[in-house]
Amino acid sequence: MKIFNIITGLNNGGAESILYRLCIHDINYKHIVISLMDEGKYGPLLKKAGIEVYCLNMPAGRLTLSGLYKLFKLIRNFKPNVVQTWMYHADLIGGVIARLAGIKNIFWNIRHTTLEPGKSKRSTIFIAKLCAKLSKRVPKGIVCNAEKAVEIHGSIGYDTSKMTVIANGYDLSNLRAIPNSQAQLKKELGDVFPLIGMVSRFDPVKEHFDLLDAFAIVKKKGLPHKLVLVGYKINALNIVLIEKIQLLGLKDEVLLLDQRTDIPTIMNSLDLHVLSSSTEAFPNVLAEAMACNTPCVTTDVGDAAHIVGDTGWVVPPKNPQALADAILIALNEQQSDPSTWLSRKAACRKRIADNFSIETMIDRYHRVWMNT
Repeated sequence: MKIFNIITGLNNGGAESILYRLCIHDINYKHIVISLMDEGKYGPLLKKAGIEVYCLNMPAGRLTLSGLYKLFKLIRNFKPNVVQTWMYHADLIGGVIARLAGIKNIFWNIRHTTLEPGKSKRSTIFIAKLCAKLSKRVPKGIVCNAEKAVEIHGSIGYDTSKMTVIANGYDLSNLRAIPNSQAQLKKELGDVFPLIGMVSRFDPVKEHFDLLDAFAIVKKKGLPHKLVLVGYKINALNIVLIEKIQLLGLKDEVLLLDQRTDIPTIMNSLDLHVLSSSTEAFPNVLAEAMACNTPCVTTDVGDAAHIVGDTGWVVPPKNPQALADAILIALNEQQSDPSTWLSRKAACRKRIADNFSIETMIDRYHRVWMNT
């Protein structure tokens, strides 16, 4: 089986990371990856793993006739058994071009749960609504990564009868408990422990300011923890973030580590991982933290509550006080009831292993491609 994966781009992101995992761990099918733009972060990594990658080099938000023609020719030349597209622009462009090239086994992939002005780009909302109109004709099936995505997209006209939810899967050989992880981080940062943290790019929907407001409340209770933030644009050049930290008097309490490649070490070094987003689909960071035995506090967005289950704490979004209260409850348990805390850590890992392994995800994709 040849699977033709068409994706908008290959920069850092949830869809891109899932595509990468799917391609490198699926040993039964041959995967080929087409980026509408350039190689980004994951192109070289895919090539290193032996996956063929082709780039159409179209500018962000723009189509070129040469790019469309190259895509058409690639599909006609490879004659894939399945075309799997990723994200709205690729769903639309890849789906239509694959149809014109004579492919019937076309499957879209939806990774969003919010399509609201102010939270999503107007162009993204427009493309999603256009895809909704075409969903009855172009794709044979539609993969969503969250139950909430089915509800949201059904409400704007997508054909929900074609939709299948496939939760993200994780390579648990990499995401695991790492002995002496804090010692590794201490060599770089000094003695900054104990730590709570959030791994997430700087984006309005991630609500970093809500987390900082919550952390300010936590610090007033006298807890010794520092807050570590990791992700794209989380650095000293982010003026608005620096100003917010200074305004709250947290200059010496918050560490900004930018993007990292040692996320398992970071997750293992935290006492608690916190997600403060106002919208998500299937937040990878929760599963990644839990796979490393790190309990989580999260806002009730997308499938976050489903991921956490009864192993952590779920609070309403856009509510720093509720977020602070949950953090305090979690840290109080850690300090006052160590045996319960150890059981909770083990339960985090078990929940991810039982429900969200990479093998489970790949098996579900195979079933969709073969049985739809």
